[in-house]
Amino acid sequence: MKDTDTNNHATLHTDEDSTTSSTWGLHCAITPRLGARLVQQGNRLHFLADRAGLAGTFTPDDLKALDNAFPVLIKQLEACLRSGELDQRRQHQVTVQHAGFTCEADTLGSFGHVYIAIYQATPVLSHG
Repeated sequence: MKDTDTNNHATLHTDEDSTTSSTWGLHCAITPRLGARLVQQGNRLHFLADRAGLAGTFTPDDLKALDNAFPVLIKQLEACLRSGELDQRRQHQVTVQHAGFTCEADTLGSFGHVYIAIYQATPVLSHG
């Protein structure tokens, strides 16, 4: 995984052989998932790779799809910050979706952080 790029949104990358188990992000029983603690600065969210981890195993194609969906999900969460739906002063979970992924987010009432869990919105079907 990489840290944030120049527009302050993440590009997700992982080595094909590595999957990290982490307690970052919201607690969620669904796997595979990406969990992260984002840093909130005003109505902007910043991804830091050392505050994120994968639980379970995504296929390489699913990781690529997540990589593409991630910036849109972050923009949706930033819109929730602007509208007040996501508020650092109170615990309230919001859910946004894009490109087959669900992102659950909550500040957990903590100033300056947003905790997320991202997983596939639809079950993975095997083709054969």
